[in-house]
Amino acid sequence: MRLRTPLALLGAAVLVLVGPPLLTTGGGTETGTQIPGLRLMVPNSPGGGYDITARTAARNAEDAGLTHGIEVFNLPGAGGTVGLSRLVSEHGNGRLAMSMGLGVVGAVRSNDAPKTLADTTPIARLTEEQDVVVVGKDSPYETIDDLIGAWQEDPGKLPVGGGSSPGGPDHLAPMLMARAAGIPPKQVNYIPFDGGGELLASILGGKVAFGVSGVGEYLDQINSGELRLLAVTGPERVAGLDAPTLEEAGYDVSFTNWRGIVAPPGLTGAERDKLLRLVRELHDSNEWRESMKRNGWDDAFLAGEEFGAFLDAEDKRVVSVLKELGL
Repeated sequence: MRLRTPLALLGAAVLVLVGPPLLTTGGGTETGTQIPGLRLMVPNSPGGGYDITARTAARNAEDAGLTHGIEVFNLPGAGGTVGLSRLVSEHGNGRLAMSMGLGVVGAVRSNDAPKTLADTTPIARLTEEQDVVVVGKDSPYETIDDLIGAWQEDPGKLPVGGGSSPGGPDHLAPMLMARAAGIPPKQVNYIPFDGGGELLASILGGKVAFGVSGVGEYLDQINSGELRLLAVTGPERVAGLDAPTLEEAGYDVSFTNWRGIVAPPGLTGAERDKLLRLVRELHDSNEWRESMKRNGWDDAFLAGEEFGAFLDAEDKRVVSVLKELGL
């Protein structure tokens, strides 16, 4: 089975104006992009994909002159569902939005969360990115075949870490890898972490045999040599990285992640439209395009009702894949 997800990664872009609106394009209080007091929630720990995407988007929005004084804050817990519950409770708050992605879709299911993404106001899907399969620099595994060979011998003794709850991208990718390698997914020793930042310490400390996370999260560590990149999960190699795709290595897996933004329920039409204008102008900015290129993110922009329909389809897809994998 081949899983192709025309989506990714995540991203988020929302901001705060501390002073009066600027007299520039997008500066009008009713029709522009300025939202005084706007806060962007990251529903996992610092250093993860949602965090990097949110802080990059906020910085880019300021650099592009779309807003000022952005507040980005972390509210981790339960794979993003603690943050989701907080977001939904802020009914009618047009000055709050949340960075999220496929991991939250999976966490809602795996945690049987009382609030779901259907309870939010969908704003936009921003990015798509591949996952990477990485080990620490002192790992005995030099290639993806070395790793999978050892994994096949005793799946339970090689714990794999991911920055998402069961059902999220960092869980689905190694489960699909296992199945492609002839390893029953139920035998995989998967250890979830609340974002890629927490996962990194366990990879470097040898607490997991290997890790799976978004390419943008670990580019610095890969380039510095702290992490050894064994493979990427998407359909093509990542430019600038010396690693095969899983398909090239002989494992029938093609998988990508996505990230986006949602807001609380109960917004007025004007509040929703202003958030949509903000992310559209951010998406079209040179600053954002440069950041996507630098982080290995692909453009996957989808806004408003179309993003809402996509979220509904993703929920159904996660349920179907987990069922197919026997999980």
